[in-house]
Amino acid sequence: MQRFRGLIDSMTQTISEKTELGNYFIANYPPFSFWKPGHLEAAAQTLNSPAKIPTPLGLYVHIPFCRKRCKFCYFRVYTDKNARDVDSYLDALLREISLYAQAPVRSGRELKFIYFGGGTPSYLSVAQLEKLFHGIRDSFSIKNAGEATFECEPGTLQQHKLAALRELGVTRLSLGVENFSDEVLEENGRAHHSQEIFRAYSWARDLGFPQINIDLIAGMIGDSEANWHDCLKKTIELAPDCVTIYQLELPFNTVFSKEMLMAGQPDPKRVADWPTKRKWMRDAFETLQAAGYQVSSGYTLVKDKSKVKFVYRDELWHGADMFGTGVASFGHMQGIHLQNVDGWEAYLEKLAKGELPLGRALPIAPAQQRVRELILQLKTGHILPAEFDAKFGGSLLNDFQEQWKSLENTGMAAVAPEGIQLSLDGLLQVDRLLPRFFEPQFHSQRYT
Repeated sequence: MQRFRGLIDSMTQTISEKTELGNYFIANYPPFSFWKPGHLEAAAQTLNSPAKIPTPLGLYVHIPFCRKRCKFCYFRVYTDKNARDVDSYLDALLREISLYAQAPVRSGRELKFIYFGGGTPSYLSVAQLEKLFHGIRDSFSIKNAGEATFECEPGTLQQHKLAALRELGVTRLSLGVENFSDEVLEENGRAHHSQEIFRAYSWARDLGFPQINIDLIAGMIGDSEANWHDCLKKTIELAPDCVTIYQLELPFNTVFSKEMLMAGQPDPKRVADWPTKRKWMRDAFETLQAAGYQVSSGYTLVKDKSKVKFVYRDELWHGADMFGTGVASFGHMQGIHLQNVDGWEAYLEKLAKGELPLGRALPIAPAQQRVRELILQLKTGHILPAEFDAKFGGSLLNDFQEQWKSLENTGMAAVAPEGIQLSLDGLLQVDRLLPRFFEPQFHSQRYT
């Protein structure tokens, strides 16, 4: 059974620094393995009742299609669907969005943000994009949302498609660059090449998107320190508004993980260990900061914090509600976690019957909501105890005194009544630090 790293200091010190198979990134709390179909009745009651907590509302739209499956990808994606399949999926997706728009829990609430993720949302044709956006507008207003983020794979973009996205209301374009080396991209199963990155980025800048983000991944198979530094140089030359950097992990259902399981274990000559990835992350943070970027989270740097916002992230990490739509999507509504069924046929069949395609759920107690926001906000690198206590009650410093002490003793954080601040070392390995805040019943369980 995959166990969490970083539960307590003694455990952290004994865990191998190799990149083992399994989840590392902490995306939510409590762990997904505790979300069960048996909680769907409670979810239905929440959806069919007016909202009791006046939280911001967002919409996530999952587009699960890709030209190729990246060898490190663990999301629900399909590479074998034709145009008719895509249209059938979009019809179902718009039915789901319509059902949520009519749910009592939505009454009187408009969207604060909308996020199109995947898969590859930019896989869709212009006609399909127009169908999707116009269909969403039949249910929700987008123009008043603070942000509309759209993920793109550079090789799927043409100038007219980007122009359509700009016209349809996308305000934050996120380009899945990952690396600038064609050799590294090919070895990791990416469908695009470096020339397509520069071409798509130039078009996007010319079209005046308010915010452009690029994603990078530290530790891709076949990468080197010299090439990584070249990627940072090219990033600074592009000058995106925001740079998001992840460290490669190998959950069990990736192509790489399956290959390595067949071989018996990860090959250390091919898979960078965690100290190497953290070093490359440190190089990235220091290089980008020297170029004028500011740290926004353990994964993100922005040109100007006063102008560059990430509404989707910041609202979710501060307790916002979100309708998660599309196959296998996750959402959160009024204290209940939700996930859709994880299968193409089941998703389409439920919506054909006029049913929400929910597969599992988990009501969370106020104490768990408190831990959830604590661990998510720590990803930004800082928390203000007074503000946190005003929202949740109790004492953030006293109630987690042992955890704060362990972080201070290892140089991962500075803790004071006026603020808790992670060091750069702490920020670059924040996901291995977070499980120490988990409630005891979740310490030794699978995350997913």
